[in-house]
Amino acid sequence: MDDYEKRKLKDLVQSEMELSLKTLYAYLRLPSISAQHSAIPETVAFVCDKIESLGGETKVLDDLGGNPVIYGYFPAGEKENTGKTLLFYDHYDVQPPEPLDEWHSKPFEPYRNDGILYARGTADNKGSLIQRLSAVKILQQEGDLPCNVKFLIEGEEEIGSPSLTPYLRKYKDLFKADACIWEFGSKDAEERVNLYAGIKGSAYFELSVKSAAIDIHSSLAACIDNPAWRLVQALSSMKNQNNDILVEGFFDEIEEPGEDLKKIVHHLPFDKASYEKLFGLKRPLITEARGEDPRDALMLYPTMTICGVVSGYTGAGAKTVLPKEARAKLDCRMVPGQTGEYLYKCIKRHLERHGFSDVKVELTESQNAFRSDISDPFVQLVKTTAEEAYQTGTVLYPNSAGTGPMYLFNECLHLPIVSTGVGWADSKAHAPNESIRIKDYVDGTLHMVYLLKEFAET
Repeated sequence: MDDYEKRKLKDLVQSEMELSLKTLYAYLRLPSISAQHSAIPETVAFVCDKIESLGGETKVLDDLGGNPVIYGYFPAGEKENTGKTLLFYDHYDVQPPEPLDEWHSKPFEPYRNDGILYARGTADNKGSLIQRLSAVKILQQEGDLPCNVKFLIEGEEEIGSPSLTPYLRKYKDLFKADACIWEFGSKDAEERVNLYAGIKGSAYFELSVKSAAIDIHSSLAACIDNPAWRLVQALSSMKNQNNDILVEGFFDEIEEPGEDLKKIVHHLPFDKASYEKLFGLKRPLITEARGEDPRDALMLYPTMTICGVVSGYTGAGAKTVLPKEARAKLDCRMVPGQTGEYLYKCIKRHLERHGFSDVKVELTESQNAFRSDISDPFVQLVKTTAEEAYQTGTVLYPNSAGTGPMYLFNECLHLPIVSTGVGWADSKAHAPNESIRIKDYVDGTLHMVYLLKEFAET
């Protein structure tokens, strides 16, 4: 594209923005919480209507269980590149808004203040979906869509995409494409656009132990075992005070990263002060005691995290009770090579070997890690068009520290994938007061317009 065409497209984006935001407001008002199965049919109908209103084709795939998967398709213009197809992956479900008392506005009523838009789903991922549909509309107004565009929009991403695998495997020909733009991304504290060419995997476990049929008066703790202590002891056998994971075999499946990947990771930015300020950290980074580079830990190493522990009485005041059972939720962020099924075997075997065979382990969900080839031309195209649209620097990460079903997409569709979105450093996705900035939304829309134009010409 020459400078004249870029300016023309930028003007079209600006003229479309208020209508685009109005559509986003209506979308954000739908409390599509997959964990609570809230407003799912209404949200599916809304998304399909928006695609069809732009002349797109939709299919609601609901024959394999779970929340429906939406297929959207826009063909390239007859004189454009009908042989190239870009796939967008998005999700219409959002996280629960709790704790409600920490919100400064109603979570499902969009609130705009000082250039910032607050509501559940703004950054994750409703803003990005409407932005991408707006890019399609703008290119239609400019002339013809330069390439084919497909959408896969699911409704269970926030609960681990448990139903997506059979849909993608059955309908892989429907979603066939040359490349994929993933659902999330943001600017960092230095205003650089963060792009991700991959994602970590995740295995989620529930550990439980039961010692009685009912809760018992705590005076009998003199002779009756306490399941809460039992579970705490089992957990502490799996990770020491230095945060070393002690489960035998835990690291055996890892694909050792190559030297080129290590060099890329070591050139990534990392601002410790920004982490401490953003999250209000009260303890040193665990990588300091371990002598590790935080960038290595975030990109290349797996994790083991206690996400929650429940047992006995947790209300106000005192209740002297010996609980009958205790439960803990545990997640492990995995790197390429690792699988949840193998880690389940390792954890189960570890507990048995250390005298905790009474602690039950259940693998509740699992997604493998994936990395695109960071040198792939499409990956580099996403980076250069982002720099053109945002007029700022970018950081291309080999993978995100988070998780999603990216591995499954590559397994079924065999295509390069890059994640980018409309968030910012203070978006607070999954937390109260989730937000995006209007300027990022506008610039991100322009990025998608530039990307579609340039992609069609490659």
